[in-house]
Amino acid sequence: MKTYLKLLPLYYILAFLVSCGNADDDVNFNLNQNSDLGKGKIVDECLNLGENDLILSIQEQYTTLPGKVSIFFKVSDADGNPVAGLTANQFMIYEQGRNDECFNTISTSESFARISPNSQIFNNNTLLVLDLSNSVLSGSLNELKSASVSFIDNVMPSVTQESFKMAIYWFDGEDELHLLQPLTASKDELVLAVDGINQDISNDPSTDLYGAVIKSTNIAEDLLQDGRENETISAASVVIFTDGTDQASRYREEDALAKVNKADLNISFFTIGLGSEIDTAVLSEIGKTFSVFAGNKEELETTFNDISFRVSERANSFYLFEYCTPKRDGSGLNNLAISVSNGDRQGAVQTEFDATGFTGGCQ
Repeated sequence: MKTYLKLLPLYYILAFLVSCGNADDDVNFNLNQNSDLGKGKIVDECLNLGENDLILSIQEQYTTLPGKVSIFFKVSDADGNPVAGLTANQFMIYEQGRNDECFNTISTSESFARISPNSQIFNNNTLLVLDLSNSVLSGSLNELKSASVSFIDNVMPSVTQESFKMAIYWFDGEDELHLLQPLTASKDELVLAVDGINQDISNDPSTDLYGAVIKSTNIAEDLLQDGRENETISAASVVIFTDGTDQASRYREEDALAKVNKADLNISFFTIGLGSEIDTAVLSEIGKTFSVFAGNKEELETTFNDISFRVSERANSFYLFEYCTPKRDGSGLNNLAISVSNGDRQGAVQTEFDATGFTGGCQ
């Protein structure tokens, strides 16, 4: 299969228009959806790296004096599934200067290559949205609380990171998406909020599912906008649980689905359905990233764990790769290629950087 054909199935790609300058200069946080490789392009054939089984989509890149090159990218497989857990020793760096016919390999150890914390430029927010209508409160509340705590444990980092946050909302029949726990990086605060749910929390036994979809999407889009205003790349996941269909009829199904389909590409949508009264077709459309269904409440924690794994992998498939280049001031624009190997799969992407002002001393 040709490389360009293997790139076609990919989606949910962030791409940001930004010049290769110092980190503080000329950053544009608007989406550019024209390329599956983001800011990058297919590597030069002279490297003979073969076909791409893994896709590196460059989201952002910048240089920092005296000579550091930083590349922020997302790694997916050829089917668009996120690839998490990569380490610096799985990457290779290639540079091509003005006097090079092809690329030269740059030692990852001598260049101090590393995967760095990406919190300085990236925020990942998860919105857990729970159906607390009467059927849940009277029939599966304990199982839902246990599954939600497991979800929190799996999605939130074991060591608190300000770049990974979660908020919890709930809905019933009222025309309101109720806030249970504001956005926080604290796993303890999230668990405490779930523990506090009781059977008396709701005053309306109906289910306003479509309203919850529309309102949670609005909240996620506001979070992304806040990130852009603060010059931070952001992604969000909306995870909606329900045990039934929309009964309140406050909002139309077509409006809820349109809201999801027209949402910012940086938002992922997941749904979890419980029992025999759900509409799996509708929930699959709402949960366009991934949906799971539990036949009974005993399966609920398993389905939450399945979704939590996918949410976590998507968040952790973004990498900030940094190294110290041997190029120096006066060398002008230089081509850069990065390849990654993960088992029997590999992928590569090419870009360029400006070495103006570069000297020794980078670590």
